[in-house]
Amino acid sequence: MNLVKSTGTFGFYTIISRILGYLRDVLIAIFLGTSFLADAFFVAFRIPNTFRRLFAEGTFNAAFVPSYTSIFVKNKDKSKIFANEIFNLLFLGLFFLVLIIEIFMPIFVSLIAPGFTQNTQKLELAVTLTRITFPFLMFVSLSSFFGAILNSHNKFAAASAAPIILNLILILILLFGNYLNDDLIYYLSWGVSTAGLLQFVFLYKFVKKFYAIEFNFKIKITNKVKFFFKKLLPSIFSSGVTQVNILVGTIIASFEASAVSYLYYADRIYQINLAIAGIAIGVVVLPQLSKYVFFKKKNKILKIQNKALEISMFLSLPASVALLVGSEEIISALFGYGSFSKEAVSNSAKALFYFGLGLPAFACIKVFSTFFFANNDTKTPFYISVISVALNIVISVYYFKNVGFIIIPIATTISSWFNSLTLFIYLKKKDLFEFNKTFLTRFVKILFASILMGCFFKYLILTFDHQLAYGYYLKSFYLILSVFLGLSFYLILSLFIKAFKYEDIKLKY
Repeated sequence: MNLVKSTGTFGFYTIISRILGYLRDVLIAIFLGTSFLADAFFVAFRIPNTFRRLFAEGTFNAAFVPSYTSIFVKNKDKSKIFANEIFNLLFLGLFFLVLIIEIFMPIFVSLIAPGFTQNTQKLELAVTLTRITFPFLMFVSLSSFFGAILNSHNKFAAASAAPIILNLILILILLFGNYLNDDLIYYLSWGVSTAGLLQFVFLYKFVKKFYAIEFNFKIKITNKVKFFFKKLLPSIFSSGVTQVNILVGTIIASFEASAVSYLYYADRIYQINLAIAGIAIGVVVLPQLSKYVFFKKKNKILKIQNKALEISMFLSLPASVALLVGSEEIISALFGYGSFSKEAVSNSAKALFYFGLGLPAFACIKVFSTFFFANNDTKTPFYISVISVALNIVISVYYFKNVGFIIIPIATTISSWFNSLTLFIYLKKKDLFEFNKTFLTRFVKILFASILMGCFFKYLILTFDHQLAYGYYLKSFYLILSVFLGLSFYLILSLFIKAFKYEDIKLKY
């Protein structure tokens, strides 16, 4: 497997999806801004979308790929039987989960957004919209199962391209925003569930080469299936800890008007980089790493681990610096139109700044967790994640009354750095990871290149100060130009000081 090319494939489709997601959010910002309609829709959208991220962005892979791979290398037919047992149990479990939550939706939404209980109209709207969007959870979770099978066979394109469907459908609906008025949020909600069904059909067409659905509801739980589900539950929490922290933040933010929206828009920006720097690398590395662990090839394991962490730092550190330097200009240029006011820009930018401080930690959590998952250990990351989320909740709740919503991204960043550092300590303690000289040398060079890029990016922002002002019509063009110049500067400097080598693209692991 070529790590850089595979990450590039996964990253390419993910970037396309995130760019379309940005266009979607710009249109939402124009038509809904940070109104109570926006808050209600974002809660309805965030609940199933959080589950999508928990399942689709590496979490299901974490439990499934090592088990499936170990069976597949021994016996292909048995791997198909194992996959079908998992699918049928997932189908039944998800069906009844969705059914129960649909029935008790008012209670569920009150738990997820307790601040909404103070406003009956907002609560009722959120309940209605969440009932419409919630079936998306079932479709996207089963789609993730198909994606995990494809990833196990080193096929990454289809699974990474599937989320594009959701963004295309929502953009199409938003283009009629002027005609739909307040009904827009209902059409968007129906669009979410429709997109989930289409993603399911889309991925099944690709996975049929390796697996065909055989419905069999005679519950037969073998030891291998038991082992899988024992790994799945902790992996959902540990691999998706950043999403859990964000969901916790949404719950707390619901007590402050528009805070849910501020956090949503900030979240959208840094997630673009995290999708490649953490999620893509974790997904791509896991199948090959699981094989090397199964065959006990320690040199291969250490080589691929160091390269994965190196690529993660190469992508996340410059992005983190850029967010710290230009958070307000980025938010203003991307979302500062229509109903999205100057105050909304300022508050979303503050959230983005603190999320930016945590971006390398968010990426490291994904990569370090993968090292545990390849060794069939989901419990250690789970325990660490539980402590991390508890730390996040304590900080957020304790300071929320005095500091306001901004404590949420601060607490998320602090708890994420704690999580990533603790994962690293335990990896070293269990002798599952060690740095090689190449990584340490490259890391220093990457850090140096990122700092210089930050200085250059700040210079560009000051140069285009007038063009990046809130009221300037073409500010997005000047932001894109600044990002392009900053990225070019970083890549050229990295090649010059050998923080990255062109030959790395051709290396196989």
